[in-house]
Amino acid sequence: MTKLAAIDCGTNSLRLLISDVDPVGRRREITREMRIVRVGQGVDATHEINPEAIERAREVLTDYVARMRFEGVERVRMVATSAVRDAKNREDFFAMTEELLGQVEPGARAEVISGEEEAQLSFDGAVQFLKPERGPFCVIDLGGGSTEFVVGNTDGEIFGSHSTQMGCVRLSERIMRADPPTDAETEIARDYIRERLSEVRALVPVEKAKTFVGCAGTFTTLSALAQGLERYDPAAIHGSELNFDALRVITRQLRREDSATRAHNPVMHQGRADVIGAGVVIVEEVMAMIEEIAEPRSFVISEMDILDGIIGDLRARS
Repeated sequence: MTKLAAIDCGTNSLRLLISDVDPVGRRREITREMRIVRVGQGVDATHEINPEAIERAREVLTDYVARMRFEGVERVRMVATSAVRDAKNREDFFAMTEELLGQVEPGARAEVISGEEEAQLSFDGAVQFLKPERGPFCVIDLGGGSTEFVVGNTDGEIFGSHSTQMGCVRLSERIMRADPPTDAETEIARDYIRERLSEVRALVPVEKAKTFVGCAGTFTTLSALAQGLERYDPAAIHGSELNFDALRVITRQLRREDSATRAHNPVMHQGRADVIGAGVVIVEEVMAMIEEIAEPRSFVISEMDILDGIIGDLRARS
């Protein structure tokens, strides 16, 4: 068995997955962890990573490195997505990651990946648990700075993908600044989202999809809320299915609540309460798009995502 680690640095969170992988590719998950560090704080406006955000990331990555060394990880890959991709001072961030990740694998450092590779890795991770006959699949990875759409099958055939410049942190900082967002802010955000979704419709054959898969924190939190969970339970969330009509009841309520009220719910991560209002507006507009061009009226929710895709890629390279 080989111990591999994947780290995803998104706009809002820094996440770790450590897995044991045998010679034929079978995997055993050792640990999966997520911390909110908000690396993308202010990047949309300044095009630079805030030094305080780099220090928050350093603190969390130091803990992750300690865990990887304890578990005996042999190889690690860390990817940085929307926020770091957009930052002028990203080399400061990379130098910090090289200093720490080199303790696990000499020469390892974070790397910026394109929106297209991000979409591919998210797709590869998200569809692993799904039955092929439910395809083609449209995987929607709703992040802090960007949202990826990719349509394909479990055999690796991809029909189209696109990374859009919309995410829950980006929209919160750029448009939906009030707490809770005003009606005017929400309508402006909807117009912005619809413009991004028009790009998706032009570039990705969303209408081919038989199953829509929602990944990342906005979708998984919505599942926890829909199920009335008393605590965040990945096992209950993974593979759950959310009907559009029922989902709209929850998204409408979240949009109208302030962040303090949202944070009071035990399934809501404290670092997500202030941005999920923007996230659910994206979900609402995605549902409206799907209803116009495709048959399904539900999302399958996946706890597997880009981290699982990275582990698969590491294994394929070895």
